[in-house]
Amino acid sequence: MTGNYEQLQRDAKDHLWMHFTRHSSYAEADVPIIARGEGAYIYDIEGNRYLDGLAGLFVSQVGHGRAELADAGAEQAKQLAFHPLWSYAHEPAIELAARLASLAPGDLNRVFFTNSGSEAVETAWKLAKNYFKLKGKPGKHKVIGRNIAYHGTTHGALSITGLADIKAPFEPLVPSTFRVPNTNIYRASEITGGLMDGSDPEAFGRWCADQIEFVIQAEGPDTVAAVFLEPVQNSGGCFPPPPGYFQRVREICDEHDVLLVSDEVICAYGRLGTMFGCERFGYVPDMITSAKGLTSGYAPLGATIISDRLMEPFLTGEETFYHGYTFGGHPVSTAVAMANLDLFEAEDLLGNVRRNEDAFLATLSKLKDLPVVGDVRGTGYFYGIELVKDRATKETFTEEECERILYGYVSKALWSEGLYCRADDRGEPVIQLSPPLTVGQAEFDEMEQILRRVLEKASTML
Repeated sequence: MTGNYEQLQRDAKDHLWMHFTRHSSYAEADVPIIARGEGAYIYDIEGNRYLDGLAGLFVSQVGHGRAELADAGAEQAKQLAFHPLWSYAHEPAIELAARLASLAPGDLNRVFFTNSGSEAVETAWKLAKNYFKLKGKPGKHKVIGRNIAYHGTTHGALSITGLADIKAPFEPLVPSTFRVPNTNIYRASEITGGLMDGSDPEAFGRWCADQIEFVIQAEGPDTVAAVFLEPVQNSGGCFPPPPGYFQRVREICDEHDVLLVSDEVICAYGRLGTMFGCERFGYVPDMITSAKGLTSGYAPLGATIISDRLMEPFLTGEETFYHGYTFGGHPVSTAVAMANLDLFEAEDLLGNVRRNEDAFLATLSKLKDLPVVGDVRGTGYFYGIELVKDRATKETFTEEECERILYGYVSKALWSEGLYCRADDRGEPVIQLSPPLTVGQAEFDEMEQILRRVLEKASTML
């Protein structure tokens, strides 16, 4: 223990405003205080160990305690701790931009650094609007996202987000955003109004993609600038795309001169077993937004990766993209990112995910014998377990049951049993698992065993 426990608890409750936190939960309970990490595990200040089943927050790709990354940051700080990219450059940012361009698909050769995923999304939307103005299409400013999708907390990114409850406190938001159905095939009948039951995934994917075209046509193609889609949608519980979905979306965007933005803040950097999530599903977007796993959390950094054609109008004359961040492309962060990508290559982390993803899914799928487990879905090292009240009818929890079971019991019990993951009801009630890319069967089994103990009890609480 590094400090006085009682004093730390008082200071946490009196002074620390935790993010996305219901602070009343800690009126009579201690705040969990994390002290250190090692490999796939984190330890609280009292020495209790927890399997990091969420990689921090879809971040810690290479695991905890990697001295190589800490050393890379320290060495860079000794040489050049800070300089902005405002009309100047520095070596780590140049090297990382070139490396990301070499890894990205198609002609995505230009990298705009940010501090976070929200800022990367904000950058993409602003660039889309600016680009079309320069191309003589100033009316193209609207954007399309999906129901229940989360794209960030800044005003623009939150406006694209499809979660009413987290948007309502901050309205009015940025106008001109529209939502289309997501690809939760488990709920295909509800999503399509009974037209499809999900038994034909390709047809369901075509239907979902076509809803994007319907919105573009309804609003007018001369007003729509971009579509923002995650390769695997996070919020709602890991929705992979049906076969052919992104190919149809790409066709629609090309036909109507609409930019396709692949929001890969979670899905990039190995989470799906490829460097970028779009590669996993065979499409080339116009922009990729990314963050999180780029540094494995050892320093904050985001990146919007942009096609050559979007950069082209800014390369001549007096045109300037009037956008940037003081700390975007920070020397220490970009140096850490380079070292992080070195570890990806040295330890073949992408290969590790691809070799083990089937075993991970199979291990989690054992939980389907529990009455409360409706669906297990995902790709790579990114899975969601949807909980249901009635598996035969797919009836979901009531609001009271979510409070009592999901938050009142499941979330707390998983932590007590030694598993850090995410229990969430944005959409349907789900448990999400997204561990470091270094783990294997031993950790899969540990997750399944803890989940089984907790969900067996949860099944009796309905």
